[in-house]
Amino acid sequence: MQGHEVRRLGEGWEAAATAPEECPDATALDALSWRAAAVPGTAAGALRRAGVWKPGEAYDFDAEDWWFRASFDGTPADVDEEVVLCLGGIATVAEVYLNGERILASGSMFESHTIDVGQRLRGVNELAICCRALAPLLRQRRRPRARWRTRLVVEANLRFFRTMLLGRAPGFAPGPATVGPFREVALERRRGLVIEEATLRPRMSGEDGRLAVRIRLRTLAGALPPTAVEVELTGPSGTCSGPLALVTCADSAEAHGELQVPAVARWWPHTHGEPVLYKARLIVNAGRDTDASVPAFAIDLPKVGFRTLAAGPTQGHDPEQDGLDLHVNGVRIFARGAVWTPVDAVGLAPTRPALSAALEQAREAGMNLLRIPGTSAYETDTFHDLCDELGMLVWQDFMFANFDYPISDEAFHSTVTREAKQVLERLCGRPSVAVLCGNSEIEQQVGMLGLDPSLGRGELFGDLLPSLVRESGIDAVYVPSAPCGGNQPFRPDRGVANYYGVGGYRRPLEDARRAEVRFAAECLAFANVPNEAAIAEMLPQAPGNLVVHHPRWKAGVPRDAGSGWDFEDVRDHYLALLFDIDPAELRRVDHDRYLELSRTVTGEVMAEVFGEWRRAASPCGGGLVLWLRDLMPGAGWGVIDHRGEPKTAYHHLRRALAPVAVWTTDEGLGGMVAHVANDRPTALSANLRVALYRDFEHLLDAAEEAIQLTPHSVEQWNVESLIGRFVDVTWAYRFGPPQQDLIVVSLESDEEEGALISQAMRFPAGRPTATEPAGRLGLRASARVLPDRGLRLHVCTGRLAYGVRVHIPGFIPIDDAFSVEPGGERVIHLLPRTADAIFAGGALSAVNLRGQSPVVCQERTPSVTPSRMQDATA
Repeated sequence: MQGHEVRRLGEGWEAAATAPEECPDATALDALSWRAAAVPGTAAGALRRAGVWKPGEAYDFDAEDWWFRASFDGTPADVDEEVVLCLGGIATVAEVYLNGERILASGSMFESHTIDVGQRLRGVNELAICCRALAPLLRQRRRPRARWRTRLVVEANLRFFRTMLLGRAPGFAPGPATVGPFREVALERRRGLVIEEATLRPRMSGEDGRLAVRIRLRTLAGALPPTAVEVELTGPSGTCSGPLALVTCADSAEAHGELQVPAVARWWPHTHGEPVLYKARLIVNAGRDTDASVPAFAIDLPKVGFRTLAAGPTQGHDPEQDGLDLHVNGVRIFARGAVWTPVDAVGLAPTRPALSAALEQAREAGMNLLRIPGTSAYETDTFHDLCDELGMLVWQDFMFANFDYPISDEAFHSTVTREAKQVLERLCGRPSVAVLCGNSEIEQQVGMLGLDPSLGRGELFGDLLPSLVRESGIDAVYVPSAPCGGNQPFRPDRGVANYYGVGGYRRPLEDARRAEVRFAAECLAFANVPNEAAIAEMLPQAPGNLVVHHPRWKAGVPRDAGSGWDFEDVRDHYLALLFDIDPAELRRVDHDRYLELSRTVTGEVMAEVFGEWRRAASPCGGGLVLWLRDLMPGAGWGVIDHRGEPKTAYHHLRRALAPVAVWTTDEGLGGMVAHVANDRPTALSANLRVALYRDFEHLLDAAEEAIQLTPHSVEQWNVESLIGRFVDVTWAYRFGPPQQDLIVVSLESDEEEGALISQAMRFPAGRPTATEPAGRLGLRASARVLPDRGLRLHVCTGRLAYGVRVHIPGFIPIDDAFSVEPGGERVIHLLPRTADAIFAGGALSAVNLRGQSPVVCQERTPSVTPSRMQDATA
């Protein structure tokens, strides 16, 4: 924008709480008890900053009015300019005052606002924002009556308010409620030309890209009107530009047209290619056409990416019946990832580096799709910019969940219409946005109450939202609800499912195949145990007293409201199933051992299920783990804890979801099958090696075969066919004792002899739960400090080392909770937590190791046998 200045009002903020309606306006604020606050931010963030509250502690932020105020310098607008106040979002029922005058009343945290304040500025100004107490408003009787109720929240009247449910859902997100100006507050001073609307719609036409552009411009007083406008794109194929048709009327103008980009480089999800983006900008000429003294100027536009997107392999593919089977650029994408949760669930305003680190963490785990759920809040433009850049697909729910929303109310209808239009305007043209979903679990909620699920579709999700999606021109798949499809929305073999067969419903692992899941919008929710440091922080005054029945611990364990079980009970079920132990007895006699096996079991279950779904013969198009990151301390659903530290389950997923991976499935009497995926855009040439061991040490037989996979493909091999004879590899026929108790399948590079790309292990006679001393196991490790201050860790073993974890203070392992083949060696890279981290020793633990094995320092990297060595960065 020509002459455009943006001043972010992020300094000098204070916050104060009052009884509801104690201050009806901003005339008597000086008498309040103020404390420093951050904006963007929340009331909970202010109390955390002051040290008077911390996550996990009870506090009803909805019970009080919360005031935020700040002073700033700003002169009135000159005759040739305008000054606007931009409010990115305020939770929830809010009033905004400038110099004592109310300039805004808002009832939705999901709307942004732009207010002309040019003639209201006085030089030194006070901006005050009041977030009214929601609790008394929720107690008021309202119409229309709900046709169904949900246990998701306590307050049924939340359906009338456009606010976030996370923080108000007692079973899994009890607090803190989001209250405050959680999005950016800025003052914009505009001169010259103002862009009122910029619509960019990239699409593919054969091998060329086409960018449709429509720009609405407004000329401020004293500025020259535009006489010519062109659009320019710069990317891997060079720079191309073209003129736009220009129509002017008084002080407004519209420029529109289409630019063709020959042989355009396509945008891909990171697992399948490069997420190529093109820089876009407008070149504007103003004044008379013949006046060469008036130079042209450029206005930056959002970056764009070119790709095709389809819900399935054919044009008639119906997500509600056939499931979601995303195809990008004509290639099937096994879409895997997690349900996204806010990086900072308290302040709700993470920095760009914090957001980038969180997204890169998901990317490194092999995830390529993140879902923003209807219980949360729309993410920032920074989040979506990063997803475009990192090649991370986005499933965006509209912010509706479980309730019977009062869409017949005219004011509510208008509010959600404005909300949806704003969201679609922000998301249109972004290559990362793949799925738009009307809501979370409304049709399931209705169906499970024995009502007709179509009640949950209604005008809002069956008419209003899909029509707005169509009008916007966004290139994304619309799904009315998650789950949906089939004769009941929760049947997993049709449409989009929330699959908890393996998980909450405690079905055997075989159910992951038997259920014929087409797509899992949520799945695999477990109480994932964090590492020892996170547990110690939960009760710092007496860390040894924090056992799994401590109230502080239980506060972090998710549960379904009204149920007599929680998700630790679900985890214990699979602990008994996979390890053949009594979890209650183990917890009683060896609590630390119980926690260690609990860390392991959830990751192994997740990897097993995704292995079933990723097979070439599977009808499943992908799945999203519930969820990525914990909202509070404890054993939450997240595979990453609330501090951002990966849990053991994360590392199991990282290996299972890698773009190039090998895994196995037990086919019973059909033997064992090794599956290899190559999501990459280049062909894969590798060696597939199989080794059979007895007593977790002695090699019985081995074989290898050179294999080739085309780009974007999955293949399979029968293990006994590779061996060349029948060996009852899965111990299914049971003609006698098992001949082997460990099968190792390795995918090795054929370019660098023996370099391991991926590896899978299976235990036909049961997992090795007996512990052995380090000397007997032969487990040892040495570390070398690298020039970048990271570590290169060499781990070797004589016998199988199962579930090895690395404990080196000050360093983060890239891979963890891994197993080492008998006689093998692994190489693990560790990153320093801080720039001044110093290696001072550490230790290894393992599921089958008694005690720990020390990590010693080495001066130089020793030579190792290539066939037994794996670099964890492969």
